[in-house]
Amino acid sequence: MPNLHTLTQYLLPKQALTRLAGAGARLEGGALTQWVIRRFIQQYQVNMQEAAEPDPSAYTSFNAFFTRALRPGARPLADSDLVCPVDGAVSQLGNIDAGRIFQAKGHDYTATALLAGDGKLAEHFVDGQFATIYLSPRDYHRIHMPCAGHLRQMVYVPGDLFSVSPATAAAIPGLFARNERVVCVFDAPWGPWVLVLVGAAIVCSMATVWHGTVNPPRPGHIQRWDYPAQDATDSAQAAAAPRGTNRQATETSIFLDRGAEMGRFMLGSTVVMLFPAGAPRLTTAWQPGQSVRMGEPMSQA
Repeated sequence: MPNLHTLTQYLLPKQALTRLAGAGARLEGGALTQWVIRRFIQQYQVNMQEAAEPDPSAYTSFNAFFTRALRPGARPLADSDLVCPVDGAVSQLGNIDAGRIFQAKGHDYTATALLAGDGKLAEHFVDGQFATIYLSPRDYHRIHMPCAGHLRQMVYVPGDLFSVSPATAAAIPGLFARNERVVCVFDAPWGPWVLVLVGAAIVCSMATVWHGTVNPPRPGHIQRWDYPAQDATDSAQAAAAPRGTNRQATETSIFLDRGAEMGRFMLGSTVVMLFPAGAPRLTTAWQPGQSVRMGEPMSQA
């Protein structure tokens, strides 16, 4: 029988709460905003000495504080093929078994479901690897590249807004393939790889450095943006890219280096990464529940 926590996840008006949290986070409320920020720092023991701007009074909104930049050198990059893209805690990692991704004891989901039904893309990860990292409220909430890559596609997938806490991940079947998410597909020398930003209750929005805020708005249908491997220099090349009512093609190629910022969460959530079989092997040093920091090794030496 579901416990009270699980039942609450189904019954709460999550969309309304998320809109309310978003309005509050964007508010430039002067003394009220400063009180909220300072209470948050105290409650979650946030280390402001790591921030590029350590003075809480410099942030005019909670969003500005929550997505604060770190000071230079706060997260040095390890000499590793793959580096951790975020601060957080390991939810799960390991091999993708015949296209299925382990979520928690008794729960898994398919790569196809995570990727909004794109079975052709999911085929690249049938025998690949995955890593899922949970960002708690106290963590640094900018997301960085685990390796270099050319962006090929971004997909906004509407969905539920369940909490993504460890307790919920252990209770809600297929959680990460059910929640709202932004799927980012990159090319690397060893093939395509994916970084998925998973939304959650009171995660007001998700943004990328090349697009800006992806949500809101929340249109209720899948949206796709395609990006070329090289700049489209003429109209014929741009016209050849796939187009449709909910699909857009851009003419500018986007390359991001290992460790470069690629996005951010407005309030905490989870990232899921998928790598093909030919990618560097994930580290064996990580265990579920372990705290990790952006820039540390994520692949085997």
